[in-house]
Amino acid sequence: MSTSTPGESQHNRRTASPFDIRLVIALLFVIYGVVLSLMGLNPSPEDIEQAAGFNINLWSGIGMLVFSALLATWAFLRPVRVPEEFESTE
Repeated sequence: MSTSTPGESQHNRRTASPFDIRLVIALLFVIYGVVLSLMGLNPSPEDIEQAAGFNINLWSGIGMLVFSALLATWAFLRPVRVPEEFESTE
């Protein structure tokens, strides 16, 4: 049994941020967002006409980059904490 206070035990917990699914999803959205943004920098007139005058690749890519930044920020501000019961004893 631990003799630490509840506030103290939260500070002693380890974070599991390298294994956080939010960072994996954010990385995938960064990759797709960069590809779409680069494709949207030089669109063909047929692509613009097909999308009703809207550069869909550029704006979708920018949206994906913003979403990935929000996910990464969330993962770093609120990291997943590993409870003390699951920590290995060394």
